[in-house]
Amino acid sequence: MPLFEYSALSLSGESRTGSLQAGSRSEAFRKLEAQALTPVRVNEQGGATAGAKAAKAKADTEAGPIKIKRSQLIHFTDELADLLDGGLQIDQALRVLHERQESPVLRKVAAMLRDDLREGATLSKALRKASPSFDDLYCNLVAAGEVSGSLAPILRRLGANLSVLAELQSRVTQAMIYPAFLIGACIVLMIVFMTFMVPQIMDLLGKNGQQLPLPTQLLISFNNFVAAWWWIILIVCVIGGLLFKAHISTPNGKMWWNQAKLNLPLFGGILSTRFYAQFAHSLGNLVSNGVPLLNSIRLVSRISANVFVQSLLTKVTNMVAEGTPLSSALRKVGHFPLLLVDMIAIGEQTGRLGGSLEKSAIRYDKELDKQIKRMTALISPVIIIFMAVLVGIVAYSIVTAIFQSVSGIRGRV
Repeated sequence: MPLFEYSALSLSGESRTGSLQAGSRSEAFRKLEAQALTPVRVNEQGGATAGAKAAKAKADTEAGPIKIKRSQLIHFTDELADLLDGGLQIDQALRVLHERQESPVLRKVAAMLRDDLREGATLSKALRKASPSFDDLYCNLVAAGEVSGSLAPILRRLGANLSVLAELQSRVTQAMIYPAFLIGACIVLMIVFMTFMVPQIMDLLGKNGQQLPLPTQLLISFNNFVAAWWWIILIVCVIGGLLFKAHISTPNGKMWWNQAKLNLPLFGGILSTRFYAQFAHSLGNLVSNGVPLLNSIRLVSRISANVFVQSLLTKVTNMVAEGTPLSSALRKVGHFPLLLVDMIAIGEQTGRLGGSLEKSAIRYDKELDKQIKRMTALISPVIIIFMAVLVGIVAYSIVTAIFQSVSGIRGRV
């Protein structure tokens, strides 16, 4: 077992030094805390044995990734931000989370993070290792917070973003309940029409020898086509979906799809506005905390998982590195709103870039909330109108054929 040398402070503030045996550096920390000592420095004397390292690696592998629910992730982020705002160091904050969390999953995550930090890892790297639920955006923003010294505000911003996403998902789900019921009812109605009513109408009109109306002919042709070739339609849909997925997995396809998503009706505006808000908040935090502008842009360029946006920010980074002002670089690459560019230009001229970015972020936060409300309000009526038109077309085709059949019978009488 490795030997660790340490220096620590007792409860009375007295400095103590010594050595102890522990399986790892994190275990050495725990042993010192059990003795009511606050570790200041813990260094391993010599190296850990190959067997100990292999055992640790095997244990980590067997543990597997920890999945965290979105609600747990929001709670963990907000709690950590509160503790850091309260003046605790990151190691102390994680210890409090480990001791007080009711969720065994979050307790385990806090313990893993604390152990990795004691081994010398940064918080962003420890988060990547602890759980895949801490995605690239989360970890990159935490890395930016560590560099700028603004970890608590960035964590609070992350918690707010996650809450917005959760609220958006909840709103969309609630808005889709009634339309989903209508879609299900419409599908059942269409099956009844196609399976029972259309064949009976065909028999009735066939006996009368009358010419079918054009809408009815189209409906019958569509019914016959689906009944005869449904398996080919299913195969084509599956193959088309797999080909599309394979295409957007390629670099060029992923670039095209990420750009196309920003232009989607309803959803595209929300994705763009959300990025502008994150961009302004993150860059404003970094600049306000003394991080050089070029380094700040490089860190912010990784906050979006959209490769098209990343390519734009890479161009901006290269221009700024060559001496181009940030506002001019954003204007040249395009795709950034002029209002945001103008606010950044004002901040550059007045020397208050951080403040201008924060004002822009607040504006885009409000705009994002408006767009989310507008989208959730439009989803239900759009689907209802679409289904009403579809059912109306089918009903019109059937009713027209029935009336024509009745008129033909009356004419003969």
